[in-house]
Amino acid sequence: MRELLRHPPGIAGAVLLALVAVAVLLGPWLAPYDPQAFHPAARLQGPSAAYWLGTDQFGRDLFSRLMHGARATILFGLGATLIGVAAGALIGVTAGVTGGWVDSLIMRILDGLLAVPDLLFALLIVTVLGGGVQQAMLAVAVAFTPGMARIARAAVLSIRTREYVLAAIARGESAAWIIGREVLPNAVGPIIVEATIRVAFAIMIGATLGFLGLGAQPPSTEWGLMVAEARQFMFRNPFVVAVPGVAIAIAAMGFNLFGDALRDILDPRRRR
Repeated sequence: MRELLRHPPGIAGAVLLALVAVAVLLGPWLAPYDPQAFHPAARLQGPSAAYWLGTDQFGRDLFSRLMHGARATILFGLGATLIGVAAGALIGVTAGVTGGWVDSLIMRILDGLLAVPDLLFALLIVTVLGGGVQQAMLAVAVAFTPGMARIARAAVLSIRTREYVLAAIARGESAAWIIGREVLPNAVGPIIVEATIRVAFAIMIGATLGFLGLGAQPPSTEWGLMVAEARQFMFRNPFVVAVPGVAIAIAAMGFNLFGDALRDILDPRRRR
């Protein structure tokens, strides 16, 4: 915590994440209106005392929709990252500990998958599985798995020759015991840092899929879908696109800055 307080980008990231956390936890209670309630007489209005961030093409309050959509947007990013990190860490740790032809086979497969950009990979998976929040989350998680596996493997390779791992092997411990008790706890630092940064990418990819109609579906208040629904009205009221767009940027920037701060704090060379 002391190191974080000495890291200005880390403080900025923590502040942004605190704002996002408030919206996720208290958003439905902070919203002054029903996010689906139409106000035809107040269509495409700018910020005012009645509508703090303006209204959309149906007269719905943008602030209320933003507060309700925070939970869906952020939980999508966290869920997709958690699944991708768990699967990638398991594959990477297994490859790093096992070594030999198993390691070579796994890494050649992952190299082929890493040649495909994450967004394109997610689009391919969603096209096969069909649109929807669950399918989009699974697609993002699968797209993240190869990169996380490579990072986990690199961390394991630097640990598996340590004395405590060699002692466990000499005692005749099983591979599962060595992975769970000796290797994984000591390799979790780089994995956590990478996971924190990847949440930002998961949020942006999820918003992109929602914008393309392959993620959240109406009448969801997911931020990417809000941009997609209002883009044709942006010249009449720029706030209908700017409000959810800025919210996505704040969430992504918060996770990125906080992840960079964690990386600098946990790496002694970067800290010096």
